[in-house]
Amino acid sequence: MERDKIISIAKSTLTIEISELEKLKERISDEFVKAVELIHSATGKLIVVGIGKSAHVGNKIVATLNSTGTPSQFLHASEAIHGDLGVIQKQDVVLCISNSGNSPEITNLVSYLKDYSSALIAMTGNRKSKLAEYSDVILDTHVDLEACPNKLAPTSSTTNQMALGDALAICLMELNDFKENDFAKFHPGGSLGKNLTARVEQFVSSQKPQVTEDSSIRDVIISISSSSHGITVVTNEKKIIGVITDGDLRRMLLNGDDISTILAKDIMSANPKTIEKDALAKEAMKILKDNNIGQLIVTENGQYFGIIDLHKLLDEGIN
Repeated sequence: MERDKIISIAKSTLTIEISELEKLKERISDEFVKAVELIHSATGKLIVVGIGKSAHVGNKIVATLNSTGTPSQFLHASEAIHGDLGVIQKQDVVLCISNSGNSPEITNLVSYLKDYSSALIAMTGNRKSKLAEYSDVILDTHVDLEACPNKLAPTSSTTNQMALGDALAICLMELNDFKENDFAKFHPGGSLGKNLTARVEQFVSSQKPQVTEDSSIRDVIISISSSSHGITVVTNEKKIIGVITDGDLRRMLLNGDDISTILAKDIMSANPKTIEKDALAKEAMKILKDNNIGQLIVTENGQYFGIIDLHKLLDEGIN
């Protein structure tokens, strides 16, 4: 198949699905509002039921809801009628996803879903289906055209289901006043969570090079060489007064001066950038980027605590 033909098919697929999404948007009405209110007011959790491709969509919707503050659980329709109905409690709301609404597994199940829960919401493309008949609310996801050229594989229909699930999740987020910090609680291990919650102290190097303002060049070189940072911190008692980098040493040598009498205070850069150890790591990254530097001095109550390195933050997904 030629390149242009492949591109044409891809664009046609997206055009069809975008068109069906536009139609779905126009069908958002009081039924959608009622579904959101039922889920929001439930004292239990949301049980999402599906089979086939709708099951995959349901798992994604559950993952999105759980990560955005709406406790949810997926229940596979074929497993439900063989014992797993026990996960549904009377205080739960059920969202059942089925494009036809009449698949055997769904028709065998709907009366139980209705009886065992506080409310049954149908997400279906068939308002005359058995699923729709038993439901308290119908979320209409029907499509006029699947993107599949044989009109068989669920494409536009599953896109509609996925998008409507996202719409539910976002509305519930707003109702629950779900904020960045709440989101981070459920994503502590990923880069999202780290950027929202990680503190500078977590990434401070174990190496802590340090000299006094009266240290000799020899001592400065030894201190810089003792760590992998290419920098040492100049202190006066417990006060940070400057930093010396390996670049400062090179520039000093290029000047051709007699280095035997030069002290740390003669070549240091005064008033270096610092950050407190309990600040957010993303704040440290901003200072590093804004000032085009590779290391940042970390303090504890204004006193030298350690060094945080740009590459360490990048490796940990801080941006």
